[in-house]
Amino acid sequence: MRHRLIAAAVMSLAATPAFTQDELATRVAAAAEAVNPQVIEWRRDLHANPELGFAETRTAALVAEHLRGLGMEVRTEVGKTGVVGVLTGGRPGRVVALRADMDALPVKEATGLPFASTATGTYMDETVPVAHACGHDAHVAMLMGAATVLAGMKDQLAGTVVFIFQPAEEGAPPGEPLGGAALMIQEGALKDPAVEAIFGLHVVPGAPGTIFYRPEGFMAASDRVDIALTGRQTHGAWPWKGVDLSATIAAIIQTINTITARTIDPTTTPTVFTIATIDAGVRYNIIPGEASMSGTLRTFDTDQRDALVARAQQAVRDTAHAHGAEAELTVRQNAALVYNDPELSAWLAPVLTEAAGEGQVEAASPPTTVAEDFSYFQGEIPGVFYHLGGSKDGVDPATSPPNHSPEFDVNEAILPLGVRTHVMTAVRFLERE
Repeated sequence: MRHRLIAAAVMSLAATPAFTQDELATRVAAAAEAVNPQVIEWRRDLHANPELGFAETRTAALVAEHLRGLGMEVRTEVGKTGVVGVLTGGRPGRVVALRADMDALPVKEATGLPFASTATGTYMDETVPVAHACGHDAHVAMLMGAATVLAGMKDQLAGTVVFIFQPAEEGAPPGEPLGGAALMIQEGALKDPAVEAIFGLHVVPGAPGTIFYRPEGFMAASDRVDIALTGRQTHGAWPWKGVDLSATIAAIIQTINTITARTIDPTTTPTVFTIATIDAGVRYNIIPGEASMSGTLRTFDTDQRDALVARAQQAVRDTAHAHGAEAELTVRQNAALVYNDPELSAWLAPVLTEAAGEGQVEAASPPTTVAEDFSYFQGEIPGVFYHLGGSKDGVDPATSPPNHSPEFDVNEAILPLGVRTHVMTAVRFLERE
């Protein structure tokens, strides 16, 4: 019965000879509602069966099977586990891409959902719990639903829609040189056909049904920072006979905090420099001879970032030397700046309003210091990335569990909106002069 309802909804789209302003939004909304039970089913199945970056084999197989069932040309193993689907419209025209990320996180879920994850995976050679603590399960399900709706409109589409299901958005696993977006680009995800523009979304805490983004710098560039320290091991009772790396570590953290707070103008560009891990010592009464720290740097300006890294490297070395130790700071980029094309951002606002309704779209929201490797697609072609509010009904977004929290969950009532925004964005872009 469900499949007959979905078929009827998408066939009503196919029967429309032209897409007028009001008719398209109305018909797409009906088709999105018709496919929504299946979208919810996909989302819950994916949520219960999460997979870490470059291990999304079950997810990729589910996606590929669905796209093939819609009659698309499908390429698998693009960037290890990535999937690319190509929907060619009935008339020639432009090429647009829609993207969803597939990977989960090494997080032990604490949502209490009946379909909560109990899965495990391997991370850094250890068995860890795995959960969709960032909403990628919803991203995949919404784009699969959009693929269903757009396939029902195939004969009327003037151009081609490319569906990109990307692995390893959360960063390259240890030992891998590239994350999912960069690797998919390297292996031709944006070619054959040549994509002209790309759009993507992410669920975050926010009033359900709202959409927010900004032109230019929207999400921060993200760097991983590692600091290796060498001192001289000694007895905990005789610190003067060695080099106390615990004191060195404390001084380095204070130095980094001071550099960020006292050399960056916070009114010009947001900057976050956090030391998050410390690995030092094995016994309470032994001062270790080696230690390491790691953290993250978030920036919105390339020149400022480079200058800050250079200052930090020098300051860390000098601070270590003052304590008789050696230290080396290295930096590796996890994601570039999410830069929303200004012209495309302005064009997109009324399209998203068609999908979400008046007053639901904020096209000039503040920047955010979280990161996204969607940025690498934007480094190749123009693109826009936007956020979709997904807090629970009646819950203040400010107190809603954030992405990467064990309690993070997605309000399933927003799933049809995600389907609509994908569909409306693709169709309206293909209609552009």
